[in-house]
Amino acid sequence: MKKILTIAACLALGAGNVMAQETFPRNGVYDERSGLVAFTNATIHTDYKTTVTNATLLIRNGKVEAVGKSVKIPAGAVVVDAKGKHIYPGLVDMYTSYGLPEVKAERVGYGSAPQPETAKQGAFNWNQAIRPETNAVELFKVDKKEAEELRKLGFGTVLAVHRDGIARGTASLVTLAGKRENEVVLKDRAAAALSFDRGSSKQDYPNSLMGAVALLRQTYLDAQWNEKNAAREQNISLKAFTEANKFPQIFEVTEKLNVMRADKVGDEFGKQYIIKGAGDEYQMIKEIKETKAPLIVTVNYPDAYNVEDPYDARRVSLAEMKHWEMAPANAAMLHNAGVTFAFSSADLKDKKDFLPNIRKAIKYGLPQEEALKALTATPAKLLQADNMVGSLNEGMLANFIITSGNLFADNNLILENWVQGERYKVTDVPADYRGVYTLKIGQQPDRKLMIAGTAEKPELKVIAQDTVKGNISFKGNLVTLSFAQDKKNKQSIRLSGWYDAQKMQGEGQLPDATTVKWSAALSEAMTDKAKKDSAKVADKIALGEMIYPFAAYGQAAMPKQEAILIKNATVWTNEKDGKLENADVLLKNGKIAKVGKNLSESGARVIDGTGKHVTPGIIDEHSHIALDGVNEGTQAVTSEVRMQDVVNHEDINIYRQLAGGVTTSQLLHGSANPVGGQSAIIKLRWGKNPQELLVEGADQYIKFALGENVKHSNRSNLHSIRYPQSRMGVEQVYVDAFTRAKEYDKAWKSYNKLSKRQQGKTAAPRRDLELEALAEILNGKRFITCHSYVQSEINMMMKVADQMGFKVNTFTHILEGYKVADKMKEHGAGGSTFGDWWAYKMEVKDAIPQNASIMHEQGVVTAINSDDAEMARRLNQEAAKSVKYAGMSEEEALKMVTLNPAKLLHLDNRMGSLKPGKDADVVLWNNHPLSIYAKPEKTFVDGIAYYDLERDEQLRQDMEKERVRLIQKMLTSKAGGARTQTPVTRRTTVEHCEEVEHSEEDAYLAY
Repeated sequence: MKKILTIAACLALGAGNVMAQETFPRNGVYDERSGLVAFTNATIHTDYKTTVTNATLLIRNGKVEAVGKSVKIPAGAVVVDAKGKHIYPGLVDMYTSYGLPEVKAERVGYGSAPQPETAKQGAFNWNQAIRPETNAVELFKVDKKEAEELRKLGFGTVLAVHRDGIARGTASLVTLAGKRENEVVLKDRAAAALSFDRGSSKQDYPNSLMGAVALLRQTYLDAQWNEKNAAREQNISLKAFTEANKFPQIFEVTEKLNVMRADKVGDEFGKQYIIKGAGDEYQMIKEIKETKAPLIVTVNYPDAYNVEDPYDARRVSLAEMKHWEMAPANAAMLHNAGVTFAFSSADLKDKKDFLPNIRKAIKYGLPQEEALKALTATPAKLLQADNMVGSLNEGMLANFIITSGNLFADNNLILENWVQGERYKVTDVPADYRGVYTLKIGQQPDRKLMIAGTAEKPELKVIAQDTVKGNISFKGNLVTLSFAQDKKNKQSIRLSGWYDAQKMQGEGQLPDATTVKWSAALSEAMTDKAKKDSAKVADKIALGEMIYPFAAYGQAAMPKQEAILIKNATVWTNEKDGKLENADVLLKNGKIAKVGKNLSESGARVIDGTGKHVTPGIIDEHSHIALDGVNEGTQAVTSEVRMQDVVNHEDINIYRQLAGGVTTSQLLHGSANPVGGQSAIIKLRWGKNPQELLVEGADQYIKFALGENVKHSNRSNLHSIRYPQSRMGVEQVYVDAFTRAKEYDKAWKSYNKLSKRQQGKTAAPRRDLELEALAEILNGKRFITCHSYVQSEINMMMKVADQMGFKVNTFTHILEGYKVADKMKEHGAGGSTFGDWWAYKMEVKDAIPQNASIMHEQGVVTAINSDDAEMARRLNQEAAKSVKYAGMSEEEALKMVTLNPAKLLHLDNRMGSLKPGKDADVVLWNNHPLSIYAKPEKTFVDGIAYYDLERDEQLRQDMEKERVRLIQKMLTSKAGGARTQTPVTRRTTVEHCEEVEHSEEDAYLAY
């Protein structure tokens, strides 16, 4: 029983070491011990790359005193023989909510009245989602149950993060010891935490991702201003935000695109975030690597979908299927790309999946050494705590785990977890004891004892003259066995004893009640024979190809730019040459090189255009596709938000609209407020990342809105709080906003005129992102697209613009434009309208299909837009309606979806017509481009065929084959006992500019 007594002594020593809190009085006698323990004969992994065999680990007072092969064991040390066992540094999880109160996120929508102002009392930030004054250490309480769960996974140290809000305050590094809070906190402020999630805040702003980005940017600016102007405003939150900037910055995101969005904010303010991701980073590995951000990687792999029913299978997207297959390879791909990362158990529904999923990542290609590094050294280093945890060097905390074997082996068990020098038993199983033993019972002939199954659920067979099954169980080092004498004699032999160093021994009782001594010595450890029922050689893991974008119609290889010569087509130039018959177009180096007849070009790929038509690419002046959110529909003025912050390059509408000949779109904010957000102008470069979609050097635009939406005509009475509630109030919002913007602009211009010496003595104005965008309008650096319908409001908007000294660039929708076309021409405004939309709400009851033609005839630059994801696929037909209803010429009608929107976007020097030197944004149609039978055969953007009708057919076949392969793989996975999830039917939302209720989510989407 020596072994049992030794372990018990260790436990007593660990519980009474001198690491106890010295400032607390004690009710009882003092029991101060040194906690001096030596673990001998172990395989010790001192760090992720160093392993010492037959080594000794000496700990004293909760710290590592020595480690190595020739450690001298001091007198008085308790010696633990760890032969056959492995010792690893305690694992570190740098993203948990351990010991902190649960955060309940608030959902603000139609069912509740908006809360425009903070309800938090005191000198804090104006927005409750900004809470940097929160210090996790002040909320932290030791949670013995949760600590035990985490210790079972091998963790000894965790970062406790209060996951509430956008600026979340500071997180605390704590151990999982069962001590007082004062004793387990290693760093009270180890990191600052941020996110794009407003958390428990009930304030309506921000209600969008772009609003969260804007709020965070403004907070950085306000904190900088407050630091320089401390006497102007006493703000606890801003001071805390500045103070928190000194610590490592951890930014939590929910998907891969937000990694880039967060990193962009960090770059703007000189912060390199550590980003806690969501496990899909492999899908944008190049872009992730370019951020240079260390990642916290979760192993929350999705379950296979239950796709036995073909109808259920159709509800699972190709991207979801591929993510199920490829998610376990995320860590390996990040490692191969050279991305620094740490593992976390965050987001796992069942924490027991953590180590099995780490092992799965290793099977998918992650080296074991890198896995251990991501669990120890990397998180310790990122938290600047590598002098305390993450390895077992001299002077480090005595945080370590004792395992039965290789930590990442499927059959391994974590036996004990020592935290701050205290022992915590993890399992009653003493080690991986599976194998074949020689069993001796009294004077009976030797038997073979075979233990198979799993280490925690063993299966016992006893072999003598014949084979019988039995039962075996462990409780700590204690073991009990029972089995029949033989197949004929069913009476049981019952044995009990203890397990020590691959040997079992003790006393037992035969069926006749005779007491005997017994022993069992291991003779074949973990042979194939012993493990045949419980372990199989894993098949080589085959994965499908990565596709770009990671969505339906994504491709393994991007189409390339090449020289293209289209011959003998009808060419619609939109230039003075008009429409050319039997003409040629040469595309070279992403530009239109030549337009004419009988062209030739060495090395160019020739396309026969006989019977076909070539036009410039269609330009959609008013679109809402490819966006993760359309409205920041809270405040009346939200000019600080930017659509470029929420561009989603994987939106299938990009590909669909390429199939309709669209090459460029202006992505507008919705019409929920008089002053909406800043626009993004993109080219539909399918497969490129969001930044690569943006049109380089394009002028900057912003969305304004008039009418029913901005005054909440279609909202419940709960939403009668926000000003304005009338059309008169809308006018005053504009007057007030631009009056403030003028004062803001004047203040900055006055400051910028000062010499550097004078500026050093003068406080700079506070930088305000909202007013900054409006000042850009006043200075001719940003241009307005204004949602409008009614004649009176259009007049009002032009009047306000004249009064404040700016121009309205474009009135969009403008269904009563025919009533005020002369005034629009005089003002200098263009019009972007619908072909024949009418009567879908009261303010459009006077719409007529001749509207576009009348504005055009009055000299107004007029375009036809979609404002609708589906309509954009047939804008050529929308343009044709002006031919049908108003007798417009075909060439002028085509210009309304090509050259004219290019003019409204100030891009007509680059696109909109087939002129040499312009961008090679070109469509090859199989029929007359204004015909309902016409469809693009090829759509070129920058000379690259991002859509090709023939390739589209091949993509469809390839996708179906890939789906069949993945469905079969999921069926096989389910048959093998894997968990499955039920496919979810998702409600799709048609994107347009109107405000609609979304009862399913008790929220609203105001397009």
